[in-house]
Amino acid sequence: MPRRRSLTTAQIAAAALAVLDRDGPAGLSMRAVAAETGVSTMALYRYVADREELEGLMVDAVFGAVDAAPPPGPWRERVAVLAERVRAAVAAHPAIIPLTVAHRHRSPAMLRWSEAVLAVLTEAGQTGAARVVALRALTAYVIGAVQLEHLGPLAGPGTDALAALPADAFPLLAATARAAAAVSVEREFHRGLALLLDGLDGPSAQ
Repeated sequence: MPRRRSLTTAQIAAAALAVLDRDGPAGLSMRAVAAETGVSTMALYRYVADREELEGLMVDAVFGAVDAAPPPGPWRERVAVLAERVRAAVAAHPAIIPLTVAHRHRSPAMLRWSEAVLAVLTEAGQTGAARVVALRALTAYVIGAVQLEHLGPLAGPGTDALAALPADAFPLLAATARAAAAVSVEREFHRGLALLLDGLDGPSAQ
């Protein structure tokens, strides 16, 4: 009788990410992940209770690649580095982005990243309600900016459609879309982050 195959959570998460990368969110299912790991769907349920738990493992696997140790330097640079690390990790699996919002509270790796950001913000003088808003604003910016970069990039059909809008009805929107051709993804991410950090600069940002 053949020996029953044993799987680790890391293997299951890697298989699920492979399915997500290849087939997109619509193709992600317990059946597809089971096939990727080489076991039956029922066998997979011995390791993962449901789709929600599977998604949580995937998010944690992606954020597990993020170095959560705050770098040295001024607080703005430290936050920027932590944000860039998330951007780099998610770039390998951009379809994971929508799942990060739903599972951010259950991912130990994402919690470690949030704790690191909070440590830097605290050192910069952010406390209480101001620190709450700062963390949520930074989290929202990083997730949103990375999602736009991969799922709605400046150099894409959406921007082209905006650039072609009638100038009499949408003069500023059309002109802005045309100017987007000169904006690199690096500039978009880092300049947007800088604008946010400007608003958080120092203890006075209460």
